[in-house]
Formats: sequence, structure tokens, C-alpha cells
Amino acid sequence: MKILHNPLCSKSREALALLESRGPKPRIIEYLVHPLSLRDLQALRRRLGQPVRAMLRDNEDLYRELNLADPTLTDTQLLQAIADHPKLLQRPIVIDGERALIARPPELLNDWPR
Repeated sequence: MKILHNPLCSKSREALALLESRGPKPRIIEYLVHPLSLRDLQALRRRLGQPVRAMLRDNEDLYRELNLADPTLTDTQLLQAIADHPKLLQRPIVIDGERALIARPPELLNDWPR
């Protein structure tokens, strides 16, 4: 199991603590230090099974500056924006094999299959 983690984010820290309390420590990927490539993000979107827009932090100033609310932007353009600006990636994201979950709020992990 892996967690895309930002140690400065309280929700990310809560999700990590919850995962650690349930079993083996997950592999921690600090995605701001080690950004995901476009290809990695495309694979992550498939694991999430959600629209690309669910992966975006639309409350970031950068979201507005880049005009990412534009409905004509393609999934690839949105994922490239995340690849170029990792702080736009929603967090935390937990990955377990071929499944992934945006654990916001972290309590969503309580109902997520182990």
C-alpha cells in the first residue's frame, strides 16, 4: 500500500495515522518532492475510477491562475497541469494494487476494503 502524502497537510497526516494503525506501514510518497509524471497520473486516474477533475485541488490560487475550470480542457491537459504543478493534486491519495482512493476526509478509509 502507498500513500501520496503531504506532511504539511493535516488531512494527509490523519490518513497516514489511520493507515498505520490498521497494519503495516504504507510506502509514503511525498508527491511534492517526487512529482508524478503524466503517465503516472493517467494510471492513477484509472485506479481511482473518477473524473480527472476529482483529482484537482480547485481551491488553490494556481487553479484559478491557470484557468483550469475551463470546461473545454481535456483530461490530458488537466493531468499535465497536475504533472507540472504537483500542488494541484488532491490529497491524500491511498493506492492499494489496482485500487486508489482520495482519502478526503480520511474517514473514507474506514469503509475502504483492506
